[in-house]
Amino acid sequence: MKILMLHGINHNMFGKRDPAQYGTITLDEINASLQKLGAELGTEVECFQTNGEGEMCERIHQGFMDKVDAVLINAGAWTHYSYGIRDALAILTCPIVEIHMSNIHAREAFRHHSVFGEIVKGQICGFGADSYLLGLRAGVSAAQIAKA
Repeated sequence: MKILMLHGINHNMFGKRDPAQYGTITLDEINASLQKLGAELGTEVECFQTNGEGEMCERIHQGFMDKVDAVLINAGAWTHYSYGIRDALAILTCPIVEIHMSNIHAREAFRHHSVFGEIVKGQICGFGADSYLLGLRAGVSAAQIAKA
């Protein structure tokens, strides 16, 4: 099984960016935790981060071509307005899990809405870095059900 983890805009700054909201964990540490849990669950986790919206769409297209079993995405601010990324995600035929470290529903009003909400299997938010691990478990489970 192969899971694609997509990290969006500004996530390369985890550990430095707004530690009150996101903590001090770095993106490399998040990815290492995902890959460790993935190995325990018997799945490969490939991680990708970009600050370019077009690059994100291209990687989603490649995920479709590679027939990944599930996609996890924390698109950051793109979650709230990127119809281009939404349309790219809609091409996928595998389960998609939306992840956020912070509780987007307890933040500024513009963050309460996700343009991905209608096409994802589910959303996990508000558990800090653990949101990623919960998302991976959910993605693996959804992929197993989809294959059954």
